Amino acid sequence: MNWKLAGRIFIFLWFFIGGIAHFVIPAQFLHIMPPAIPYPLAIVYISGGFELLGAFGLWVISLRNWAGYGLILLTICVTPANIYMWMHPELFPTIPEWALLLRLPVQAMLIWVIWHSTRRINNLPPSKFSA
Repeated sequence: MNWKLAGRIFIFLWFFIGGIAHFVIPAQFLHIMPPAIPYPLAIVYISGGFELLGAFGLWVISLRNWAGYGLILLTICVTPANIYMWMHPELFPTIPEWALLLRLPVQAMLIWVIWHSTRRINNLPPSKFSA
Protein backbone atom coordinates (compact mmCIF):
# COMPACT_ATOMS: atom_id res chain seq x y z
CA MET A 1 0.00 0.00 0.00
CA ASN A 2 1.39 3.40 -0.92
CA TRP A 3 1.44 6.35 1.48
CA LYS A 4 -1.18 8.34 -0.47
CA LEU A 5 -3.67 5.49 -0.19
CA ALA A 6 -2.84 5.02 3.50
CA GLY A 7 -3.41 8.74 4.02
CA ARG A 8 -6.77 8.61 2.24
CA ILE A 9 -7.87 5.63 4.33
CA PHE A 10 -6.91 7.52 7.51
CA ILE A 11 -8.66 10.71 6.35
CA PHE A 12 -11.73 8.75 5.26
CA LEU A 13 -12.04 7.04 8.66
CA TRP A 14 -11.41 10.31 10.53
CA PHE A 15 -14.17 12.20 8.72
CA PHE A 16 -16.56 9.27 8.23
CA ILE A 17 -16.58 8.43 11.95
CA GLY A 18 -16.63 12.12 12.87
CA GLY A 19 -19.44 12.85 10.44
CA ILE A 20 -21.61 10.07 11.83
CA ALA A 21 -20.85 11.23 15.37
CA HIS A 22 -22.25 14.69 14.51
CA PHE A 23 -25.64 13.06 13.98
CA VAL A 24 -25.48 10.42 16.72
CA ILE A 25 -24.06 12.51 19.57
CA PRO A 26 -24.55 16.18 18.58
CA ALA A 27 -24.42 17.27 22.24
CA GLN A 28 -20.68 16.48 22.31
CA PHE A 29 -20.11 18.94 19.47
CA LEU A 30 -22.46 21.56 20.89
CA HIS A 31 -20.43 21.47 24.12
CA ILE A 32 -17.20 22.50 22.37
CA MET A 33 -18.73 25.21 20.18
CA PRO A 34 -17.86 28.80 21.11
CA PRO A 35 -20.95 30.66 22.35
CA ALA A 36 -20.52 33.41 19.72
CA ILE A 37 -21.30 31.01 16.86
CA PRO A 38 -24.95 31.34 15.80
CA TYR A 39 -27.27 28.36 15.18
CA PRO A 40 -24.95 25.84 16.83
CA LEU A 41 -27.11 22.74 16.29
CA ALA A 42 -27.55 23.54 12.60
CA ILE A 43 -23.77 24.06 12.31
CA VAL A 44 -23.16 20.66 13.95
CA TYR A 45 -25.44 18.90 11.47
CA ILE A 46 -24.17 20.84 8.44
CA SER A 47 -20.53 20.20 9.33
CA GLY A 48 -21.30 16.51 9.90
CA GLY A 49 -22.89 16.33 6.46
CA PHE A 50 -19.87 17.99 4.87
CA GLU A 51 -17.55 15.58 6.69
CA LEU A 52 -19.43 12.64 5.19
CA LEU A 53 -19.51 14.19 1.70
CA GLY A 54 -15.78 14.87 1.85
CA ALA A 55 -14.99 11.38 3.14
CA PHE A 56 -16.87 9.73 0.29
CA GLY A 57 -15.50 12.23 -2.23
CA LEU A 58 -12.01 10.90 -1.54
CA TRP A 59 -12.90 7.69 -3.40
CA VAL A 60 -14.19 9.36 -6.58
CA ILE A 61 -11.06 10.11 -8.55
CA SER A 62 -12.60 13.03 -10.44
CA LEU A 63 -13.71 14.61 -7.12
CA ARG A 64 -10.66 13.77 -5.00
CA ASN A 65 -8.92 17.15 -5.33
CA TRP A 66 -12.16 19.00 -4.56
CA ALA A 67 -12.89 16.70 -1.62
CA GLY A 68 -9.40 17.49 -0.34
CA TYR A 69 -9.97 21.24 -0.64
CA GLY A 70 -13.33 20.91 1.09
CA LEU A 71 -11.94 18.85 3.97
CA ILE A 72 -9.08 21.31 4.43
CA LEU A 73 -11.55 24.20 4.53
CA LEU A 74 -13.76 22.29 6.96
CA THR A 75 -10.77 21.55 9.19
CA ILE A 76 -9.86 25.25 9.21
CA CYS A 77 -13.47 26.14 10.04
CA VAL A 78 -13.40 24.04 13.22
CA THR A 79 -10.33 25.88 14.48
CA PRO A 80 -12.44 28.25 16.64
CA ALA A 81 -13.78 25.25 18.59
CA ASN A 82 -10.26 23.97 19.22
CA ILE A 83 -9.06 27.42 20.30
CA TYR A 84 -12.14 27.83 22.52
CA MET A 85 -11.39 24.52 24.24
CA TRP A 86 -7.74 25.47 24.74
CA MET A 87 -8.65 28.91 26.13
CA HIS A 88 -11.32 27.51 28.50
CA PRO A 89 -9.88 24.30 29.94
CA GLU A 90 -12.10 24.65 33.02
CA LEU A 91 -15.08 23.78 30.81
CA PHE A 92 -13.44 20.49 29.82
CA PRO A 93 -12.14 19.06 33.11
CA THR A 94 -11.92 15.49 31.77
CA ILE A 95 -9.41 16.52 29.08
CA PRO A 96 -5.85 17.35 30.19
CA GLU A 97 -4.73 20.86 29.22
CA TRP A 98 -1.81 19.46 27.21
CA ALA A 99 -4.31 17.50 25.09
CA LEU A 100 -6.33 20.65 24.45
CA LEU A 101 -3.17 22.37 23.21
CA LEU A 102 -2.14 19.32 21.18
CA ARG A 103 -5.37 19.56 19.16
CA LEU A 104 -3.97 22.55 17.24
CA PRO A 105 -0.80 20.91 15.86
CA VAL A 106 -2.77 17.71 15.22
CA GLN A 107 -5.15 19.81 13.15
CA ALA A 108 -2.21 21.20 11.15
CA MET A 109 -0.91 17.66 10.57
CA LEU A 110 -4.39 16.58 9.49
CA ILE A 111 -4.45 19.37 6.90
CA TRP A 112 -1.03 18.25 5.64
CA VAL A 113 -2.19 14.62 5.29
CA ILE A 114 -5.36 15.72 3.48
CA TRP A 115 -3.36 17.87 1.08
CA HIS A 116 -0.73 15.28 0.25
CA SER A 117 -3.08 12.33 -0.02
CA THR A 118 -5.49 14.06 -2.41
CA ARG A 119 -3.00 15.62 -4.85
CA ARG A 120 -2.16 13.99 -8.15
CA ILE A 121 1.47 13.13 -8.69
CA ASN A 122 3.01 15.69 -11.10
CA ASN A 123 -0.49 16.98 -11.87
CA LEU A 124 -0.95 14.18 -14.40
CA PRO A 125 -4.53 13.25 -15.18
CA PRO A 126 -5.64 10.23 -13.14
CA SER A 127 -5.53 6.86 -14.80
CA LYS A 128 -8.15 4.23 -14.25
CA PHE A 129 -5.55 2.45 -12.09
CA SER A 130 -4.86 5.41 -9.77
CA ALA A 131 -4.95 4.55 -6.10
